[in-house]
Amino acid sequence: MPRPVPYEIVIRGRASARLLWPLQDDFTIDTADHHVTRLVGEVVDASHLHGILTHLTSVNLEVISVAALHQHTAATVTGSQVHRRDQENTMKAMVQDTYGSTDVLKFEDIDMPQIKADEVLVRVRAAGVNPGDWAIMCGLPYIARPVYGMRQPKNRVRGTDFAGQVEAVGAGVTRFRPGDEVFGSCAGAYAEYAAAAEATLAAKPVNLTFEQAASVPMAGVVALQALRDHGAVEAGQTALVNGASGGIGTFAVQLAKAYGVHVTGVCSTPNVDLVGSIGADEVIDYTQEDFTRGGRRYDFILDNVSDHSLSALRRLLTPAGALVPNGGRFDNRWFASGGRVVHAHLLKRFADRRLRPFLVSLKFEDLLLLKELIEDGKITPVIDRTYQLIEAPQAIAHVGAGHTRGKVVITV
Repeated sequence: MPRPVPYEIVIRGRASARLLWPLQDDFTIDTADHHVTRLVGEVVDASHLHGILTHLTSVNLEVISVAALHQHTAATVTGSQVHRRDQENTMKAMVQDTYGSTDVLKFEDIDMPQIKADEVLVRVRAAGVNPGDWAIMCGLPYIARPVYGMRQPKNRVRGTDFAGQVEAVGAGVTRFRPGDEVFGSCAGAYAEYAAAAEATLAAKPVNLTFEQAASVPMAGVVALQALRDHGAVEAGQTALVNGASGGIGTFAVQLAKAYGVHVTGVCSTPNVDLVGSIGADEVIDYTQEDFTRGGRRYDFILDNVSDHSLSALRRLLTPAGALVPNGGRFDNRWFASGGRVVHAHLLKRFADRRLRPFLVSLKFEDLLLLKELIEDGKITPVIDRTYQLIEAPQAIAHVGAGHTRGKVVITV
């Protein structure tokens, strides 16, 4: 039998006893504030909560918010008044207050995030690690600092990809309720709790663990948008994925196969078997062969490595082929791969429209499509290593060093 969890449900306006009578035995009802009615009581499970909310909706009561009263919050009742007393409204998180190496990351207690009307508070169970997390920790590239903070990060908590359980929802949220398992993107995933916009979340694939689901959002969406939106790949075409064993590469190989594409993956010797096992029709070991010197031509190339010039890659395209340069190298501390992307944009505009650089945009629809492909067995996340939250510096260092096999994940 699940342990009951205390919840607070807030209803707009002063609800009558007649409308609330089925709940009076299980909930304390506070109508002292004429603008809202507060119900505090124990909920057994998600089905029980769903039944309560269904009843409130059926009698035309507008639910403003639903929140589990977790261990940091106590509720005491005096007469018809409900007083919530925040004892330690804090959480554990990995934070940074300056740029630098992993030494700048500190494991601290900080205030829990407050959600807006269109946001969801999620109890984080796992967080994915991206090269971008390493870059922002270091403050690279310098040209991007106006975006994420000139002298220090605007957001102290690193991490964007995550998976977990909904703790509370804002008044404008319609797709999620407390207890739902979700995955998606937020600002500050390396923490016990995170606030995320409803539009950046989707229901977690039922056949994935939280760790697997947390590895999907950024890498999966980048691969999807590169192939579908910018490569416009079709069944029967040929594709080459340079960096096929990395986070984005492992998703790209599987997505290309799902679209019926003949895939060639490029990786190092230790990863040849891995890339073959996820569906690549051919695997090139770059330590043994320079794929740019062969005679093959491809309808689509996704370059995740930036170890060859754009001109060398363009020569491998068919006349109607598409090249997406996606390398995230940070050798140039001022521009990183941004200079390469700008160059690609200029070439696309004035010389060669086969170049398709882009900036990823996380969308609910794309997360939903990835969820469906995963549940259909067409995509399986590849996990390199997992770390505990307190080990986030080691996780980021591992990703920053390059050569990961799939994704690195932090368990919270």
